[in-house]
Amino acid sequence: MGFSVSDELLGTFVPIVVYWVYSGIYILLGSFENYRLHSKKDEDEKNLVSKKTVVKGVLLQQTVQAMVAILLFTVTGNDSEAGMGQSSVVVLARQFIIAMLVLDTWQYFMHRYMHLNKFLYQHIHSQHHRLLVPYAFGALYNHPLEGLLLDTIGGALSFLLSGMSPRTSIFFFSFATIKTVDDHCGLWLPGNLFHIFFRNNSAYHDIHHQLYGTKYNYSQPFFVMWDRILGTYMPYSIEKRVDGGLEARPTKNYKED
Repeated sequence: MGFSVSDELLGTFVPIVVYWVYSGIYILLGSFENYRLHSKKDEDEKNLVSKKTVVKGVLLQQTVQAMVAILLFTVTGNDSEAGMGQSSVVVLARQFIIAMLVLDTWQYFMHRYMHLNKFLYQHIHSQHHRLLVPYAFGALYNHPLEGLLLDTIGGALSFLLSGMSPRTSIFFFSFATIKTVDDHCGLWLPGNLFHIFFRNNSAYHDIHHQLYGTKYNYSQPFFVMWDRILGTYMPYSIEKRVDGGLEARPTKNYKED
């Protein structure tokens, strides 16, 4: 009797493994000072939380995500598997696009509200902004309630509304995980496909983590459409830092309201 793992189990745990493997790659690349958006010294000194605490926070969020995923797969049962064998590339592409749009829409409005509501920002969302200098494995460092509202519920909605199967979700959520980690990696590497195909990238999100950018660039993790539509898009350029490396700088002067 062969050993097999269900798609539901893979859909739950593969994105978690992908998170740490992809983050590990960026840890190895972190010594590439010429491509860093902040110096290694700034990463170590300016952040308001230790990396040990970040790891614990991420593991807690991933534990909650895993429990919700198992519950979601259990409740939906095999309904979404009915037409899986007949799914064409067009159907899969449509499901991916719908899931991306749903996730982006949910996260934009929830993320923006957490900035605008002083109580939510002070007691919940500010935890993520303790990372003034983002790095890869800090991508999912959030308050547990924020992790549940933004990422876990957002992911559940994208799964349900797109109609994807558990097998398709393995690939979608692994892709979304890689994209989220990449956006927080703090590097601007030449040839990075995410920078070529997505305007929402590591420099775009780095702007949001700076004090002057906290009211801009809310969109995550794929597109920038809601920022552009609703006037919260902050354009930027990539410039060389005097002390080496690169920096994402606003192309206009913005003042806090």
